[in-house]
Amino acid sequence: MIILGLTGSIGMGKSTTAGFFTEAGIPVQNADEVVHALYRGRAVAPVEAAFPGVVENGVIDRARLSRALAGKPENFEKLEAIVHPLVREERDRFLEKARADEAPIAVLDIPLLFETGAERAVDYVLVVTCDPAIQRERVLARPDMTVEKFETVLKRQLGDGEKRARADYIVDTGHGIDEARAAVGHIIAELKNKAADDAAQKD
Repeated sequence: MIILGLTGSIGMGKSTTAGFFTEAGIPVQNADEVVHALYRGRAVAPVEAAFPGVVENGVIDRARLSRALAGKPENFEKLEAIVHPLVREERDRFLEKARADEAPIAVLDIPLLFETGAERAVDYVLVVTCDPAIQRERVLARPDMTVEKFETVLKRQLGDGEKRARADYIVDTGHGIDEARAAVGHIIAELKNKAADDAAQKD
C-alpha cells in the first residue's frame, strides 16, 4: 500500500482535494478531524492539566485554548508534545485498517505535514496550491476570520513555495474544481500503478 501525504497552506483547497480522493474510494484520514475527536476524548485530561481552565462540559474549548496559546510559542510546543503522540496512534490505527482492507493507496491529510516531520511517515507528498490572491480571498471570506488571524496562521506554516519544492505531486485548485479533480484522478492512476508494480516485485 502506498501512503500519500496531502498538505497545503490555509485556503489552498486541501479539503476539497481530499474529497476527490474520498469520491474515488481512497481512504483518507484528516488530521484536524482526529484532533477534534481527541479534544472530546483522550486529550481532554492531559491538556486541562497543562492549561487549566480550557475544558468546558468535558470538552476542550478551542477558543479558550487559543487564548492560552496566544503569543506564547512555548505553549504551542507544550500542546504539541501532548497531542502529536495521540495523533500518531490514531494514524497507525487508520493505516492498519487500510492495509487490512487491501487499499492500494491511503491518504493522510495533514496541514502541518512538513512542520511536524510527518513527511517521514509517507511514501509521496501531494501539495495543494493556488495563487496567493485567491488564497487570501478564500480565507478572509471565512466567518470570524481577520487579517491578523490569517497572518498568524501563515507564520506557523511553511511557505507555499518551499512546500511545492518538496512535493512529489502538486494540485493547483486555482483553475477550478474540474481541473483539480482531473489532476487527482491522474495521481490516483499513477499511484495505483506504482502499488501494483511494488506488489509484483514482492511476489
